[in-house]
Amino acid sequence: MRKILAFSLSFLILLLSFCSQPERQPDEVRVRLVIDPANLNPVSYNSLEALQIINLLYNSLLTVDLDDNTLKPGLASSFPEVERNDSLSFFRYSIRPEAEWADGSPVTGHDVAFTLKLLKAPHVRNEQIKPQVEFIRDVIVSKDNPKHFTLVCTGFSPEMELLTGDFFILPEYLLDPERVLVSVTIPSLIKTDSTQYNTTRIKTLAERFNRLGSTESKDLLLGSGGYTLSDWASGQYITLQRKENWWGGTTGSATSYLTAKPERISFQIIPDNTTALLALQNRQLDVLDNIPVAEFEQLRQNASFQEEYNLHAPQGFDLVYAGINSRSPKLSDKRTRQAIAHLMDAASLIKVTQQSYASPTVGPVPPSVKSFYHSGINPYTFNPEEAIRLLKSAGWIQDKDGWYRNEGGQRLKLDINLLYRAGNTVYEQTALIFQQNAAKVGIPVTLQALEGNVYSQKLDQHDFDMFLRGISGNPFVFNYKPLFHTSYAGLGGFNTTGFGTPESDALLDEINTSQDPEEKARLLKRLQEILHEEATFLSLYFRKEKMAIHNRFTNTKVSGVRPYYDLSAFMLKP
Repeated sequence: MRKILAFSLSFLILLLSFCSQPERQPDEVRVRLVIDPANLNPVSYNSLEALQIINLLYNSLLTVDLDDNTLKPGLASSFPEVERNDSLSFFRYSIRPEAEWADGSPVTGHDVAFTLKLLKAPHVRNEQIKPQVEFIRDVIVSKDNPKHFTLVCTGFSPEMELLTGDFFILPEYLLDPERVLVSVTIPSLIKTDSTQYNTTRIKTLAERFNRLGSTESKDLLLGSGGYTLSDWASGQYITLQRKENWWGGTTGSATSYLTAKPERISFQIIPDNTTALLALQNRQLDVLDNIPVAEFEQLRQNASFQEEYNLHAPQGFDLVYAGINSRSPKLSDKRTRQAIAHLMDAASLIKVTQQSYASPTVGPVPPSVKSFYHSGINPYTFNPEEAIRLLKSAGWIQDKDGWYRNEGGQRLKLDINLLYRAGNTVYEQTALIFQQNAAKVGIPVTLQALEGNVYSQKLDQHDFDMFLRGISGNPFVFNYKPLFHTSYAGLGGFNTTGFGTPESDALLDEINTSQDPEEKARLLKRLQEILHEEATFLSLYFRKEKMAIHNRFTNTKVSGVRPYYDLSAFMLKP
């Protein structure tokens, strides 16, 4: 009775949610969001759900065309001209002559300068994006044509071309009507002592901007993108409306990827997977991604469902891995970590937790990027006998109570505390499989499912033996320095496993500066060899995305790059 009541209640809530919305339009696209983004601030957003919406409201200088997974000019009319001069590099951009804001005024280099000032200014919640643009030291706007500007940058790396164009450009006229930041220079904001900007006017501007992105400030969420925010019912739905005569439709060949086709895009906030699947099967959703494997397989067997929906499983760039704390005395020997790697059994994990909707990998480089992936490395396979041999070679002795080793005159026991995020069934299944495998060689494993904040704190404080985690990637940037360089291995650093050798540190620096593809491939493959040998960062697999899209739409541009499809390109079939 309880299950029936819960199902009925969820269906009633779902029905009421849809009934309270504006009447559905013929070419409206309805998409499920797992959570209410809460914050749509284009600088301080903190979820992928928010990013998906912000991408439709704002533009960056460069963009990704999901049709072929390539970088293309966005607000910029072309890729930047690059000049290197000693320790500085200069990226010269031109903004498309058609590009304009919601009020019809042109997008200019002054808007780029204003945006970068916000990204570097005190009192602004810019902590997340500030490191990404740290290398940009100044912006010089042409006096002859404000559409032309130059970014002055410290050093050089090939990835800088992407990074100089990978932040949302914001409208100065709307967000700084009093022109508070006009007289402020970017070099002065970079100085260690910026107390001169602790003024009431700048604090007021920062406070006003920090509130941007909430339901109360939707009138200020006006970018250069093809959509405006129409309705936002907190916890229920967010609706975007297409701009009339949007400038992107007049950009010649670029109109193939600078698009705003659907008249309306409605994001339905449905946290529960069962409720989301029910909405899909009742034809109340046009798009549902991140479908659990078992349910995706059921939909594949449902012929009547597939008469109206197309199912897609593109190979993505989201990596699932296990981290080992190499700082721990019991895990400091790489042979011990290699033994653990032989107990992970990635092949079984893919079969059980992903039902084969994933691709195994020997490292963090996606196998689909064939020029950089090291196919010559033999992956760790499930091999208890080899694990035992490695443990013995590392000095461990097995008795009836487990594995022990003398360390500094003390008896050290080999046991493992494995952390993962609570509520994630994939990690839970993975942890249980590893626990069972480790038990076969006499290693006790304690499983600890933790809520998000507690889990993150444990990793930041290095209070763990092992953990399970996923990270999102792409086929464009291979900057692994934050993950693996020893300079990031301190408390709170991204290098949570403590991985790093002098050789790997040097490799990471060279990878970021190498311009020759063959040389970069050599460096990346050597890095993968060291990662495999050190066995602190155990790359398991890259998962495939699983989604359903109503077949009344074409030009969906399904891709392995997030968000896996281009809502702005959806077109109704005739």
